[in-house]
Amino acid sequence: MKTNPDSGSHIQGVLGLVAGGGQFPLLCARQARSQGIDVVAVAHHGETDPEIENLAGRVEWIHLGQLGKLIKIFRKTGARKVLFAGSITKARIFRDVRPDFRALNLWRKIDRRLDDQILRAVASELETEGLEVIASTALLPHLFAPSGPVTRKRPGRSQWKDIRFGWNLAREIGRLDIGQCLVVKDRAVLAVEAIEGTDQTILRGGRLGGPGAVVIKVCKPNQDIRFDLPSVGIRTVENMKEAGASVLAVQAGKTLIFDREDVVNLADDAGIAIVGIDGED
Repeated sequence: MKTNPDSGSHIQGVLGLVAGGGQFPLLCARQARSQGIDVVAVAHHGETDPEIENLAGRVEWIHLGQLGKLIKIFRKTGARKVLFAGSITKARIFRDVRPDFRALNLWRKIDRRLDDQILRAVASELETEGLEVIASTALLPHLFAPSGPVTRKRPGRSQWKDIRFGWNLAREIGRLDIGQCLVVKDRAVLAVEAIEGTDQTILRGGRLGGPGAVVIKVCKPNQDIRFDLPSVGIRTVENMKEAGASVLAVQAGKTLIFDREDVVNLADDAGIAIVGIDGED
């Protein structure tokens, strides 16, 4: 499926925002409002920050799995472009989902229920209704991680060996659509991200390997840039500090850094190096 490198300046009419958890949907709604873009947000119970009510022009709340309702909201409100922003707790698909008829039909068609395949399938459903799904970063391209050192502290020689060791392994895990994060130490894999998410992966790696672990977060090969881009923020660094991890290596230009100034200050205080890595391999 082709991606759309749309930018905020090209958005006209009503923008539909599929809002998950975290600050990303809030940032998108705030930026859209500053550009005079009318936003209708579909927020998720138990995930989306209620602050979205103060930022979007209109907000409708749904439960995870109400795909038919989501589509009806956007069509009724005149949205033509749709943006996905924010996280959904992956484990909820096993315990707290209320699929409607349309979602159940789609779920039966998905033979491999992995992150990217699920999101692509949902996007295809929206597109059959005339809704164009645009890049999640269309309004906020400045969030991408830069190339090179982000913090004062830089990886040492041994840590660079760990980064090189883990980089292609992390890419391969991404290619299999399992996760985006890997924790390594002394050229050994400590933890691989699966359904539990990055935060728990970091903490598990710290428990297993002790201080000095290297955390690697990459974009999946052939990642659909419209959604589910890797991201890091204050909580990432806090968990690294708790786990005793020493380096965070992210893919430059394809990983989002939220609250960059606070993240850098926190990492500097904790003696954690953050570096953006260019290239695929």
